[in-house]
Amino acid sequence: MATKGKEVETAGRDATPANPRGIPQAPFVDKVEDYVTSRADVEPTLRRFQELIAKYQFMEQNLQRRVVGLKDKMPDIQKTLDTDESDPIETTFELNETLYAQAKIPPTDEVYIWLGANVMLSYPIEEAEQLLDSKLKAATQSLQNCEEDLDFLREQITTMEVAVARVYNWDVVQKRKEKEEEEKTKGKKSETASDG
Repeated sequence: MATKGKEVETAGRDATPANPRGIPQAPFVDKVEDYVTSRADVEPTLRRFQELIAKYQFMEQNLQRRVVGLKDKMPDIQKTLDTDESDPIETTFELNETLYAQAKIPPTDEVYIWLGANVMLSYPIEEAEQLLDSKLKAATQSLQNCEEDLDFLREQITTMEVAVARVYNWDVVQKRKEKEEEEKTKGKKSETASDG
């Protein structure tokens, strides 16, 4: 029975349940004895659980940063899609760090879109709208996935914190039992010594 918890960890990723994006589910510690057989196993088990908590927290921080980036990006994409290309656009553009100029941009048949990594491509208006629409849908889906993953990670962190508390409490109970047994054996020894 004591090896069951260790088997779960070493059996590989296929054996561990995970959410749809591959984040592993935290083991639920119903019986501490499945993970710890003696007090010597407590520290390694607690260390392993703390490592899992740290991994989940790291994933949570990365997802939170990604959510912030998506929430910044999505309004820009939507604003670009909402632009009416039949009217001239009035805009301010930067000439240098402290000098700006205003301009009216006449309607055009093509637009230039930054793709990233210093790459800009020219697109006809219809293709640009399709591209931006697909990017907005992908960003919306990604945001939804991130929020689901954040909820899942919070549950896993809570599960692991409960597991740590259960193992720690089991250790405290075992210490008390050992102390009581020592006191009983000392009491019996002192009784036999006074009788003899």
